[in-house]
Amino acid sequence: MDSIEILGYVAMILVAGSFLLKDVIKLRLVNALGAVCFVIYGILIGSFPVTGLNIFVVCVNGYYIWKNFQKETA
Repeated sequence: MDSIEILGYVAMILVAGSFLLKDVIKLRLVNALGAVCFVIYGILIGSFPVTGLNIFVVCVNGYYIWKNFQKETA
């Protein structure tokens, strides 16, 4: 098993594990971290579908995290 494959497994564990969290912000943070790992993984293996989808997921999670922090500071 090489380091690229390990990165893919780490990303998979982070994304899957994020769905076990009850706190929505923590869920989104862990999910976004997993998606960032998948973006790097997708670039390294040359897969645009993996990279593109996970860039989208990172952006969606980032938006909702930002929106929640804006709501808390208001």
